[in-house]
Amino acid sequence: MTVERTAVLVCGGGPAGMMLGLLLARAGLEVTVLEKHGDFLRDFRGDTVHPATVRLMDELGLGAEFRALPQSRLGNLALPAPDGSTVTLGDFEALAAPYNYIAMVPQWDLLSLLAAAAGRESGFSLRMNTEATELVRDGDKVVGVRYRTAEGRTGEIRAGLTVGCDGRHSTLRREAGLVPTEFRVPFDVWWFRLPRSAEEAAAPASVTPVAKGAEALISLARDDYYQVAYFTAKGADARLRAEGIERFRERIAALRPDFADRVSGLASMDEVFMLDVKLNRLKRWYLDGLLLIGDAAHAMSPAGGVGINLAVQDAVAAAAILADPLRRGAVTLADLADVQRRRYLPTVVVQAGQRLLQRVMFEKQFAGKRSGPPKALLFLVRAFPRLRRVPARFVGFGPRPEHAPDFARTQPHS
Repeated sequence: MTVERTAVLVCGGGPAGMMLGLLLARAGLEVTVLEKHGDFLRDFRGDTVHPATVRLMDELGLGAEFRALPQSRLGNLALPAPDGSTVTLGDFEALAAPYNYIAMVPQWDLLSLLAAAAGRESGFSLRMNTEATELVRDGDKVVGVRYRTAEGRTGEIRAGLTVGCDGRHSTLRREAGLVPTEFRVPFDVWWFRLPRSAEEAAAPASVTPVAKGAEALISLARDDYYQVAYFTAKGADARLRAEGIERFRERIAALRPDFADRVSGLASMDEVFMLDVKLNRLKRWYLDGLLLIGDAAHAMSPAGGVGINLAVQDAVAAAAILADPLRRGAVTLADLADVQRRRYLPTVVVQAGQRLLQRVMFEKQFAGKRSGPPKALLFLVRAFPRLRRVPARFVGFGPRPEHAPDFARTQPHS
């Protein structure tokens, strides 16, 4: 078996992995990122890039390239009122410009941008079609991974530090024997696309959830289509698929009558993708030689679209804290604990907000105890408009937004 070596091995080429790889390469370190897929083209991933991450792209000198990506801007989060009107819950446009919107950017474009930027650094290597399959240990210390390529070739990479960014079904987490604490989630999500006309594309993008009985729907505006999320009680996938596409179209049209003219674009339930929603976190994110960040350490609910941004913030904190120890070749358990200490409280706070939102918005809705948002919430945001900045700030920046470390800041490439 081939044995290779690198200073830092990052397993998983999602937002956390690609950001960490870029930052550590800019710190002058040799970094290898393993990504099990052959490209980044996977639909219905977290595509909401929040103000904290937009600001980070500017700090990294990538702002112009980022803004050149296909994207739409979300300026507010609205709630439906019983009288048919909408009430703005979160007003992102009230935040300080230029970080006063959420960018709706296909994740594959963002990852490709990060990969290209990292590829300009001499120490960076991205290995596509390469999946980490098990940890390699020397006594109690993790010293790397064994991998398998799409062609079936196997090998081993040893590293001073291995970082698991391989998602909520993390192989490295399982191999490490780390088990997350699971929190109850009352719903799953079914994602699909519907066409968006040129006239609609000219209008400002907004997110307005609608809910009736034990069903809810949110649509996210893209350049020429809507990315639609249908919510209902957890465990309903088999029933929905047994009912068939015609009944599913009826459900969507009943929730959004303005979509009735386009639901025929859904040809079959094969075009509807179910997300088994999880909300969990590890009590401990590390072992000697191994660190887990992003969804591998804490899976987030889709509420607020905060998962990608928390993962990126984890990567920034990890790079800032670990760059010097990695340069010295002496990352300790205390260093890894510092990363978790830095990011644990923001994770707990955001997950607490998501759990509160589930209780207030979803559990009573799905139990038939209420239809639509709580009346008290609608009253507050109508009576005190300045309150709309609070959820916008919380969603947009989070409780502890990170800034690019000095070693990673650079002027934009021409």
